[in-house]
Amino acid sequence: MNKAWAGFLFAFVLPIIIVLAWWGAFSHATISETVSTPIHYAWIDYTGDLTDLPEAQSKFRDVLSMDHIAPGRPVVVLLTDPRKSVKNKQHARIGYEVPLQTVAPTTTIHIDDIPARHVLRATVKASLLLAPGIAYQGLYDYLKASGHDIRLPTVEVYTPGNSINEMGHLSVDMAD
Repeated sequence: MNKAWAGFLFAFVLPIIIVLAWWGAFSHATISETVSTPIHYAWIDYTGDLTDLPEAQSKFRDVLSMDHIAPGRPVVVLLTDPRKSVKNKQHARIGYEVPLQTVAPTTTIHIDDIPARHVLRATVKASLLLAPGIAYQGLYDYLKASGHDIRLPTVEVYTPGNSINEMGHLSVDMAD
């Protein structure tokens, strides 16, 4: 029985733990007070379940590319609190950093700037699917200690890793 148990651990449990660690599931958010960098980005409105946001953002990337706009880092401006809103009515702006001279090709695509400002920033190194949960939990825990809660809107910027073997960094900025 012990050999069967050890075989099960090495064949199934250990690989799952290794994959979760590689994806950043055991990472922790780092919280800091800082001044954000200005962001120039193209965006569209998104209303729906935030768990579907990566797919919608990927489709928007394709639209920008078809319009010959070079999308940079993904940007999400979260407008509703997923803890307090109905899943299919969650609201955000999804987009990508774009070059300064970019002109919106349609009326549904907006070009905007987020100016530099004082922020409370949560950063985490993890996959894009896990990073938001880790970052917001870290921000929540940090604020809860002083009797505060997360204030929206927040600005999320994901910097992808340099290779398939490197996880990216997510920063979540909340204005002071």
